[in-house]
Amino acid sequence: MRLDIADLHLFLSVVNAGSITRGAERANLALASASERLRHMEADAGVSLLERRPRGVVATEAGEALAHHARLILRQQAALKGELRDFAAGARGTLHFYANTGALTGFLPSKLAPWLAARPRLYVQLKERTSAEIIKLMVAGLADAGMISDAVENLALEAGLTLQPVAKDHLVLLVPTGHRLTQRRTARLADVLGESFVGLAPGNALQDHIEEKARAASQGAREPVAWRIRMKTFEGLCEMVGHGVGLGIVPQGIARRHQRGHGYRTVALTDDWARRQLCLCFRDWHELPAITRSLLSHLGAQPA
Repeated sequence: MRLDIADLHLFLSVVNAGSITRGAERANLALASASERLRHMEADAGVSLLERRPRGVVATEAGEALAHHARLILRQQAALKGELRDFAAGARGTLHFYANTGALTGFLPSKLAPWLAARPRLYVQLKERTSAEIIKLMVAGLADAGMISDAVENLALEAGLTLQPVAKDHLVLLVPTGHRLTQRRTARLADVLGESFVGLAPGNALQDHIEEKARAASQGAREPVAWRIRMKTFEGLCEMVGHGVGLGIVPQGIARRHQRGHGYRTVALTDDWARRQLCLCFRDWHELPAITRSLLSHLGAQPA
């Protein structure tokens, strides 16, 4: 049988109305056109689908079988349309989003939570990378958008990407109470490289960034920083600093969040790379998937 959706809709309209005339009206077809379609359906099936009576029509046993399957198919079609509308509107699907450590830990949780809660059929895979790595992924076509530091602004602009600042993300030095550096309000990384430090686990994007800057500040020394211990989380790092284990470097928002519980002091880092802004980064706004545009708009991006 060569049935299409319009045929199934017509047949159900006729069966439900008990009349070819009323069924044709419900299907928005002329009576002659509807009658012709029904004759073709029965010819293709090789069996009568409707029993014509003086006061209307009723489905034959074969017609009841067709009506049953027609209802299933039309329900599936409606569900498919709904799902596709969700995809088009950015309410369904899986979104891959790359962000640096500062964005993942300080900015995104509170912003992303209500947006994602309002879209129960949407899944997000957050992937942590350094800002430079995110740009490389976007240049290679492996990422649509990400959240990076403006420290790599020149690299992003050279690659033809759009950057839009949305939040400050300055890095600060954590100093245990009683340490000599608590008397200072500012410091450069090069001035404190002789101190012991608490770091994050190897492979953490922010940790890799700090170690790169430390090597540059020490003029290429292989081990420019003495890491007494490395922690998996910012909270663990802050607790270690609070107990006097060593200094630490974290985003300012993280430092404020844990300062009351662990009692350390903060000293502003004056290095240019430490005075950062978090930026949304993308290539062509109008070519982004709908769900990506929706998220970026929620995070503060403007169409570019």
